[in-house]
Amino acid sequence: MIDSFSALPRTGKFAVLASALIYTGLTFTVATGASPVEAAGAPYYSAKLVAPASETRLVSDSVAWTCKDATCVANKASARPLRVCRGLNRKFGEVAEFKVNGEVLEAEELAKCNA
Repeated sequence: MIDSFSALPRTGKFAVLASALIYTGLTFTVATGASPVEAAGAPYYSAKLVAPASETRLVSDSVAWTCKDATCVANKASARPLRVCRGLNRKFGEVAEFKVNGEVLEAEELAKCNA
């Protein structure tokens, strides 16, 4: 049985290697492209923290957050918004603003979040 790769001429082997490298590079670029903080479209939850976040990605109460500086975003969760806000508060400290689907959490609710 003849190994089809070793039967290729040197230029053919080079072409296969180059194609594999290009494919890997493009895949890596797509996978590490814009984070949810930078991506187009609004996330379901958006929070501005009083102090910058200490981590860029974390899970708090089953909600996966992505943070950049003092801004954190996350997709919709099954928990009530106040519970999601409190979970973020426990991980990062005081929340200055919390939005749910683009709507700002009332001041009274935000105070409960930070309590």
